[in-house]
Amino acid sequence: MGTIRSGLEELWVLQRHQEPLQPVPLPLEKPLSEWPVPQFISLFLPEFPMRPVRGQQELKILGLVAKGSFGTVLKVLDCAQKAVFAVKVMPKIKVLQRDTLRQCKEEVSIQRQMNHPFVHSLGDSWQGRRHLFINFWCFAVCNYCCMDLYSLWSAVGGFPEASIRLFAAELVLVLCYLHDLGIIHRDVKMENILLDERGHLKLTDFGLSRRLSQGARAYTICGTLQYMAPEVLSGGPYNHTADWWSLGVLLFSLTTGKFPVAAERDHVTMLASVTHCKSEMPASITQELSLLLHELLCQNPLHRLRYLHHFQVHPFFRGVPFDPELLKKQPVNLVMDTQYTSGLESVPFKDFDCDLESWVHSISADSLL
Repeated sequence: MGTIRSGLEELWVLQRHQEPLQPVPLPLEKPLSEWPVPQFISLFLPEFPMRPVRGQQELKILGLVAKGSFGTVLKVLDCAQKAVFAVKVMPKIKVLQRDTLRQCKEEVSIQRQMNHPFVHSLGDSWQGRRHLFINFWCFAVCNYCCMDLYSLWSAVGGFPEASIRLFAAELVLVLCYLHDLGIIHRDVKMENILLDERGHLKLTDFGLSRRLSQGARAYTICGTLQYMAPEVLSGGPYNHTADWWSLGVLLFSLTTGKFPVAAERDHVTMLASVTHCKSEMPASITQELSLLLHELLCQNPLHRLRYLHHFQVHPFFRGVPFDPELLKKQPVNLVMDTQYTSGLESVPFKDFDCDLESWVHSISADSLL
């Protein structure tokens, strides 16, 4: 009688296997009917239920939205539903190696709670043999969520104040909504803001978010260095006000075409740079915008702008309706190329789960949507 491997051991074997593995479809009639459920499946339940194999007759890869250290986001067409969505793909083996299982489950739990016009809605989440999938539904038109704010910023540089004012108002409403629910995002940045075909934003990627009740404090150093507040870089304690610093960095960058502080190699060096740097505002921007940036990029979190009322009465937002439906009716004067799709469209696959691994790692930066 041979040695019986645990689910985790089987997962490691799958990762090291050199030959292409044939996908093993789950029975549609009785999914997960056997007991006990293998550990490499049960570990990710119930947030990531097991689903049968999906092939290229059901799903069509239209391109790459983003590729990061924690996963890849693909633009995919569901052929049956005629809907385009973004799906975040995370290898199970990396989730376990980096001990981020709890955070992945928290991401799904938080996203399911979201219901806001400027938050990217969660469509579904599931697991295959090798990957976890988080699906964010888009409109049925292919140009929805056509690019992220960072890609647009990289192409055009600074934005006019009218566009910055609208972006800022929409993000203020989103952050106030999250904080009222007791959620801190911890990774507000241009790459995590998608734009629809009319130029309005959708905040996405809650992979570093967590629930933080009023009065509670966090201590984990996480996020993107150039956007991290001083209190986060120092290891805390910090709370929801850290998100407002990140908003300040984002708006400063949209205004000037550069970050207030250059990126450093680690959080210790970054903290020193942030602490001793006094960001100079260009003479070309208005006093109202300059005041807003100074009040968001305040070293002392207690003195930082952080409540909706503060923004409603701020001179920079004079005349701005802080209502999602009214903001969505306002035009955004941006030029966005919504026709481009990457060469990934022609990549064949039999199993959306197992066949992804062989080519995701070879995707170049030129494939980004």
